[in-house]
Amino acid sequence: MALSDKEIREIITPLLLSGAKMLDKHCPRCGSPLFELNGKVFCPICEHRKREERVELKGIEESLIEKLRLLANQLPDDIEELKKHLEVMKMILELLEKYRKMEEIK
Repeated sequence: MALSDKEIREIITPLLLSGAKMLDKHCPRCGSPLFELNGKVFCPICEHRKREERVELKGIEESLIEKLRLLANQLPDDIEELKKHLEVMKMILELLEKYRKMEEIK
């Protein structure tokens, strides 16, 4: 994925100003120049994108948990409605489990 002007301005420029060294090697994933700082070689763009993705997943997870709480506090008395309610809660729990597994992989 190509670098956007925004990524260059917000990620790469501050790195250069902080004393990070731009290497003559490029990231095989995104094509960004690799950097070295404090002996660590890294791709600032891939690291930034991973952080953004984790924040996004966290927001989705929080929304699902809030919906689950709402449903748990409003359980209907009618058995058929309760079954539907519990089925939706089960689906939310399954989604949460998938999101948490995605988080472990990253």
